[in-house]
Amino acid sequence: MGRQIWTCVWTAAFAIVLTAAVSGVWTGLLLANLASTPAVPWAAAVMAVVLGAAWWLIGGWGPAGSREKRRTLLRGAAPSSRLFAWAMIAGLCWIVFLAGFWVVVHQLVAAPSNPLPDLSKIPPTTIVISFIMASLSGAVSEEAGFRGYFQGALERSGAGLGTVAISALVMMPEHALSQGFVWPTVAFYLLVDFMLGGLAYLTKSIVPGIVVHALGLIVFFMFVWPTDKDRPQIAFATAGVWFWSEAGLAVVFALFAGLALLRLAKVARATPASREN
Repeated sequence: MGRQIWTCVWTAAFAIVLTAAVSGVWTGLLLANLASTPAVPWAAAVMAVVLGAAWWLIGGWGPAGSREKRRTLLRGAAPSSRLFAWAMIAGLCWIVFLAGFWVVVHQLVAAPSNPLPDLSKIPPTTIVISFIMASLSGAVSEEAGFRGYFQGALERSGAGLGTVAISALVMMPEHALSQGFVWPTVAFYLLVDFMLGGLAYLTKSIVPGIVVHALGLIVFFMFVWPTDKDRPQIAFATAGVWFWSEAGLAVVFALFAGLALLRLAKVARATPASREN
């Protein structure tokens, strides 16, 4: 029991340090890039090398015994094609739901939006490439640290499905540091982390979560968060057709995601190999 508790503690600390380090490196590279040669997005290329090196260090580096232990902790092996397909369907439906949830709630509640820098003087190519790399670096670091090392350790300790909630709660302070402790933001990130944690729990792999996480960030970076400043505040009494269409779309895709998750769970139960990484 003592060893299990220690493993959960150090993997949680590792996840926090990993995500903070990757975020710090990417931020530094991007700022240097924009200050020197904004028309040439070299920071993304350098960050790709950094991510590759980090993945190798935490999942494939060292002698045979150490390497196997790191691979078990990382959970970076891809699941079966059926598991991956259903995980993607559930995740993509959840992204649509989350976009609708964010838009609807931020029209009803005066909550801070996700802070984005002024992009008006940055070349479009640099913006797109930077958003893609920001999405990849955030997805890889969070999935590897929290859903791989930490949640995997929780699952092996016998915590069961509760590991998804524990992992999401441990991540919450990091989200709050940049977004604030306001209930719409807290609810949004809990919904994000519950879904990603559920995918890792059912597939025993962080690969589907990395893909879904990165795609979700790209959608929000490019289409949702940039329009927050132009989104009007309304009340239920003044809500129009467009608002109710957005709310209805969010509900429908939440149901689709739930059905896909149920199917994913059924496929996982019928795939014994999915229970081991």
